[in-house]
Amino acid sequence: MSSTKAEAAMEANQLQEILMELRFTAGLSEGDQQKLAAISRLKEFPAGGTLFTEGSEHKDLYVIRSGRVEICMTIPARGCLPVLTLEAGDLVGWSTVLQQGEMTATVGAIEDTEVIAINAEELRALCDDDHDIGYQIMQRIAKSLSQRLIACRLQVLDMYGEHPGQVHHAQKGVAE
Repeated sequence: MSSTKAEAAMEANQLQEILMELRFTAGLSEGDQQKLAAISRLKEFPAGGTLFTEGSEHKDLYVIRSGRVEICMTIPARGCLPVLTLEAGDLVGWSTVLQQGEMTATVGAIEDTEVIAINAEELRALCDDDHDIGYQIMQRIAKSLSQRLIACRLQVLDMYGEHPGQVHHAQKGVAE
């Protein structure tokens, strides 16, 4: 076996071991993890680095192996505001899997971050060819999005809700 084939096989084995440990991919069969490892690669971002920017085209789904990232959205006249922090086991870049075109947010590394980059086009093809793994992956993406929706709802409630020490003034009714 040539050294490049040996290196590729070693990297695929390393990726498969990592995939077994991550929350997003844990519990998938060994065969499914092998298939994912074959279309994945390790990628590192230094603290302060950008994984991708809002409005850009992007080709990978990232599963965070280590580190933390911050999702920011651009608000006119306010700039790029943080909306969520993600850490090991979380996924980022899901819209590329769903072929939604441009990225919906900017994601930056808060600290040195290592991700598993899964080629979204190859992942879509894998899901089309093997509906069992497709169901598993889409179920996991849906769960991740559901958790983010809940986090966003809690943030909105916190922004508009009453806080300790806040005086609440009842509205005057028409009967008065």
